[in-house]
Amino acid sequence: MSEPDVFAALSNPVRREILLQLRKGPRAVNDLASGFNLGRPAVSEHLQVLRKAKLVREEPRGRERYYHLDPRPLSEVDDWLKAFTHYWKQRLAALEDVLDEESRK
Repeated sequence: MSEPDVFAALSNPVRREILLQLRKGPRAVNDLASGFNLGRPAVSEHLQVLRKAKLVREEPRGRERYYHLDPRPLSEVDDWLKAFTHYWKQRLAALEDVLDEESRK
């Protein structure tokens, strides 16, 4: 099986929520699992996908593993979104022009 890419990793809402939780700082698997209606093994599987996509890194601390967010791979998503940001700015500017014209009538 090939390694998941950033887009595939972000396609799941549980994984997106895990990343949001990790923005607050490193978290243990049990801490992360407590925020979901899932068992620890399911959360561990999601963390494995995020780790393979290099969006998180794990740090062993005694008997627990702590996960840290690594946002660097998200630059790929940001680059992809820039084309759409430009598109929507143009579309909104055109809408503003139409609304201004209508309000002058």
